[in-house]
Amino acid sequence: MADITDPDLERYATEHSSPEPLLLVELAQATRDFSASHGMMVGRLEGRFLKMLVAAVGARRVLEVGTFTGYSALSMAEALPADGEIITCELDERHAEIARRFIARSPFAERIHVRLGRASETLAGVDGPFDLCFIDADKVGYRDYYEHALRLVRPGGLICMDNVLWSGRVIDPADTSPDTAALREFNNFVAADRRVECVMVPIRDGVSVARKL
Repeated sequence: MADITDPDLERYATEHSSPEPLLLVELAQATRDFSASHGMMVGRLEGRFLKMLVAAVGARRVLEVGTFTGYSALSMAEALPADGEIITCELDERHAEIARRFIARSPFAERIHVRLGRASETLAGVDGPFDLCFIDADKVGYRDYYEHALRLVRPGGLICMDNVLWSGRVIDPADTSPDTAALREFNNFVAADRRVECVMVPIRDGVSVARKL
Protein backbone atom coordinates (compact mmCIF):
# COMPACT_ATOMS: atom_id res chain seq x y z
CA MET A 1 0.00 0.00 0.00
CA ALA A 2 1.44 3.37 -1.02
CA ASP A 3 1.53 6.11 1.58
CA ILE A 4 -1.42 8.53 1.38
CA THR A 5 -0.25 10.67 4.27
CA ASP A 6 3.34 11.31 5.30
CA PRO A 7 4.42 8.16 7.20
CA ASP A 8 5.85 10.22 10.04
CA LEU A 9 2.61 12.18 10.37
CA GLU A 10 0.56 8.98 10.31
CA ARG A 11 2.83 7.50 12.97
CA TYR A 12 2.38 10.67 15.05
CA ALA A 13 -1.41 10.50 14.63
CA THR A 14 -1.39 6.85 15.65
CA GLU A 15 0.72 7.54 18.72
CA HIS A 16 -1.66 10.34 19.73
CA SER A 17 -4.76 8.18 19.44
CA SER A 18 -6.06 5.93 22.20
CA PRO A 19 -4.15 2.65 22.47
CA GLU A 20 -5.50 -0.62 21.14
CA PRO A 21 -6.11 -3.54 23.52
CA LEU A 22 -3.26 -6.02 23.88
CA LEU A 23 -5.29 -8.70 22.09
CA LEU A 24 -5.39 -6.48 18.99
CA VAL A 25 -1.63 -5.93 19.22
CA GLU A 26 -1.25 -9.71 19.20
CA LEU A 27 -3.74 -10.09 16.35
CA ALA A 28 -1.93 -7.47 14.27
CA GLN A 29 1.35 -9.37 14.66
CA ALA A 30 -0.34 -12.69 13.90
CA THR A 31 -1.80 -11.16 10.74
CA ARG A 32 1.60 -9.88 9.63
CA ASP A 33 3.07 -13.34 10.23
CA PHE A 34 0.19 -15.04 8.43
CA SER A 35 -0.13 -13.05 5.23
CA ALA A 36 1.92 -10.90 2.88
CA SER A 37 -1.38 -9.04 2.36
CA HIS A 38 -1.43 -7.87 5.98
CA GLY A 39 -1.91 -4.31 4.69
CA MET A 40 -5.59 -5.23 4.30
CA MET A 41 -5.85 -5.03 8.10
CA VAL A 42 -7.15 -1.64 9.22
CA GLY A 43 -4.61 -1.23 12.04
CA ARG A 44 -4.63 0.89 15.16
CA LEU A 45 -5.42 4.34 13.75
CA GLU A 46 -8.33 3.28 11.55
CA GLY A 47 -9.50 0.79 14.15
CA ARG A 48 -9.78 3.56 16.76
CA PHE A 49 -11.56 5.70 14.14
CA LEU A 50 -14.13 2.97 13.51
CA LYS A 51 -14.65 2.45 17.23
CA MET A 52 -15.27 6.20 17.59
CA LEU A 53 -17.86 6.15 14.79
CA VAL A 54 -19.70 3.22 16.37
CA ALA A 55 -19.76 5.04 19.69
CA ALA A 56 -20.78 8.38 18.16
CA VAL A 57 -23.77 6.93 16.32
CA GLY A 58 -24.81 4.94 19.39
CA ALA A 59 -24.76 1.74 17.40
CA ARG A 60 -26.24 -1.48 18.71
CA ARG A 61 -26.11 -3.48 15.46
CA VAL A 62 -23.16 -3.34 13.06
CA LEU A 63 -22.78 -5.03 9.68
CA GLU A 64 -19.33 -5.67 8.20
CA VAL A 65 -18.49 -6.80 4.68
CA GLY A 66 -14.98 -8.28 4.75
CA THR A 67 -13.78 -9.69 8.07
CA PHE A 68 -10.19 -10.51 7.09
CA THR A 69 -8.59 -11.59 10.41
CA GLY A 70 -11.08 -9.77 12.63
CA TYR A 71 -9.21 -6.62 13.65
CA SER A 72 -11.92 -4.18 12.54
CA ALA A 73 -14.77 -6.25 13.99
CA LEU A 74 -13.02 -6.47 17.36
CA SER A 75 -12.30 -2.73 17.27
CA MET A 76 -15.94 -1.84 16.62
CA ALA A 77 -17.21 -4.35 19.19
CA GLU A 78 -15.50 -2.37 21.94
CA ALA A 79 -18.02 0.44 21.48
CA LEU A 80 -21.15 -1.73 21.45
CA PRO A 81 -23.50 -2.09 24.42
CA ALA A 82 -23.78 -5.43 26.19
CA ASP A 83 -26.69 -6.47 23.97
CA GLY A 84 -25.03 -5.28 20.75
CA GLU A 85 -23.98 -7.45 17.83
CA ILE A 86 -21.80 -7.45 14.74
CA ILE A 87 -22.53 -9.62 11.72
CA THR A 88 -19.37 -9.84 9.64
CA CYS A 89 -19.05 -11.52 6.22
CA GLU A 90 -15.91 -13.34 5.06
CA LEU A 91 -15.27 -15.38 1.92
CA ASP A 92 -11.87 -16.90 2.81
CA GLU A 93 -12.05 -19.76 5.31
CA ARG A 94 -8.43 -19.21 6.42
CA HIS A 95 -9.15 -15.60 7.31
CA ALA A 96 -12.34 -16.57 9.12
CA GLU A 97 -10.49 -19.19 11.17
CA ILE A 98 -8.02 -16.63 12.52
CA ALA A 99 -10.82 -14.13 13.18
CA ARG A 100 -12.86 -16.69 15.09
CA ARG A 101 -9.86 -17.73 17.15
CA PHE A 102 -9.17 -14.19 18.33
CA ILE A 103 -12.85 -13.32 18.73
CA ALA A 104 -13.23 -16.35 21.01
CA ARG A 105 -10.47 -14.97 23.25
CA SER A 106 -12.02 -11.52 23.45
CA PRO A 107 -14.72 -10.19 25.82
CA PHE A 108 -16.98 -9.82 22.76
CA ALA A 109 -17.30 -13.42 21.60
CA GLU A 110 -21.08 -13.39 22.05
CA ARG A 111 -21.44 -10.13 20.09
CA ILE A 112 -19.57 -11.01 16.88
CA HIS A 113 -21.00 -13.48 14.36
CA VAL A 114 -18.78 -14.47 11.43
CA ARG A 115 -20.73 -15.54 8.34
CA LEU A 116 -18.63 -17.53 5.87
CA GLY A 117 -19.53 -17.32 2.18
CA ARG A 118 -20.14 -14.83 -0.59
CA ALA A 119 -21.07 -11.49 0.93
CA SER A 120 -23.79 -10.79 -1.63
CA GLU A 121 -25.56 -14.02 -0.64
CA THR A 122 -25.15 -13.37 3.08
CA LEU A 123 -26.41 -9.80 2.77
CA ALA A 124 -29.46 -10.91 0.82
CA GLY A 125 -30.49 -13.05 3.79
CA VAL A 126 -29.76 -10.58 6.59
CA ASP A 127 -32.50 -8.60 8.32
CA GLY A 128 -32.03 -4.97 9.32
CA PRO A 129 -32.02 -2.45 10.64
CA PHE A 130 -28.34 -1.84 11.36
CA ASP A 131 -26.84 1.33 12.77
CA LEU A 132 -23.53 1.14 10.89
CA CYS A 133 -22.07 -0.85 8.01
CA PHE A 134 -18.35 -1.11 7.24
CA ILE A 135 -17.43 -2.25 3.72
CA ASP A 136 -13.89 -3.54 3.17
CA ALA A 137 -14.01 -6.33 0.60
CA ASP A 138 -13.46 -6.84 -3.14
CA LYS A 139 -13.57 -3.44 -4.81
CA VAL A 140 -15.55 -4.48 -7.88
CA GLY A 141 -18.34 -5.54 -5.51
CA TYR A 142 -18.55 -2.24 -3.62
CA ARG A 143 -21.59 -0.91 -5.51
CA ASP A 144 -23.58 -4.07 -4.77
CA TYR A 145 -22.56 -4.07 -1.10
CA TYR A 146 -23.42 -0.37 -0.82
CA GLU A 147 -26.93 -0.96 -2.18
CA HIS A 148 -27.46 -3.76 0.33
CA ALA A 149 -26.19 -1.46 3.09
CA LEU A 150 -28.61 1.28 2.08
CA ARG A 151 -31.44 -1.22 2.38
CA LEU A 152 -30.28 -2.52 5.75
CA VAL A 153 -28.98 0.59 7.55
CA ARG A 154 -31.49 2.79 9.37
CA PRO A 155 -32.02 6.45 8.46
CA GLY A 156 -29.29 8.42 10.22
CA GLY A 157 -27.03 5.39 10.28
CA LEU A 158 -23.57 5.26 8.72
CA ILE A 159 -22.07 3.35 5.81
CA CYS A 160 -18.26 3.37 5.84
CA MET A 161 -16.19 2.25 2.84
CA ASP A 162 -12.47 1.48 3.10
CA ASN A 163 -9.69 1.84 0.48
CA VAL A 164 -11.49 4.54 -1.50
CA LEU A 165 -8.19 6.30 -2.35
CA TRP A 166 -6.62 2.97 -3.40
CA SER A 167 -3.02 4.02 -2.71
CA GLY A 168 -3.60 7.13 -4.85
CA ARG A 169 -4.37 5.10 -7.95
CA VAL A 170 -7.87 6.60 -8.25
CA ILE A 171 -6.28 9.85 -9.49
CA ASP A 172 -3.79 8.17 -11.82
CA PRO A 173 -5.33 8.30 -15.33
CA ALA A 174 -2.84 5.68 -16.52
CA ASP A 175 -4.29 3.08 -14.15
CA THR A 176 -7.23 1.41 -15.84
CA SER A 177 -7.23 -1.83 -13.86
CA PRO A 178 -10.65 -3.25 -12.92
CA ASP A 179 -10.36 -2.45 -9.20
CA THR A 180 -9.20 1.11 -9.81
CA ALA A 181 -11.88 1.74 -12.43
CA ALA A 182 -14.55 0.28 -10.13
CA LEU A 183 -13.47 2.48 -7.23
CA ARG A 184 -13.43 5.63 -9.37
CA GLU A 185 -16.95 4.91 -10.59
CA PHE A 186 -18.10 4.02 -7.09
CA ASN A 187 -16.64 7.16 -5.51
CA ASN A 188 -18.32 9.32 -8.14
CA PHE A 189 -21.61 7.54 -7.58
CA VAL A 190 -21.59 7.97 -3.78
CA ALA A 191 -20.61 11.63 -4.00
CA ALA A 192 -23.66 12.26 -6.23
CA ASP A 193 -26.09 9.96 -4.38
CA ARG A 194 -28.86 12.07 -2.85
CA ARG A 195 -29.86 9.25 -0.53
CA VAL A 196 -26.81 10.05 1.62
CA GLU A 197 -24.44 12.78 2.61
CA CYS A 198 -20.83 11.74 2.60
CA VAL A 199 -17.30 12.76 3.48
CA MET A 200 -14.11 11.11 2.23
CA VAL A 201 -11.41 11.03 4.88
CA PRO A 202 -7.74 10.54 3.86
CA ILE A 203 -6.98 8.20 6.75
CA ARG A 204 -4.69 5.30 5.75
CA ASP A 205 -6.00 4.22 2.32
CA GLY A 206 -9.03 6.50 2.44
CA VAL A 207 -12.37 5.97 4.19
CA SER A 208 -15.67 7.36 2.92
CA VAL A 209 -18.38 7.85 5.54
CA ALA A 210 -21.94 8.18 4.24
CA ARG A 211 -24.91 9.06 6.45
CA LYS A 212 -28.20 7.64 5.22
CA LEU A 213 -30.80 10.39 4.92
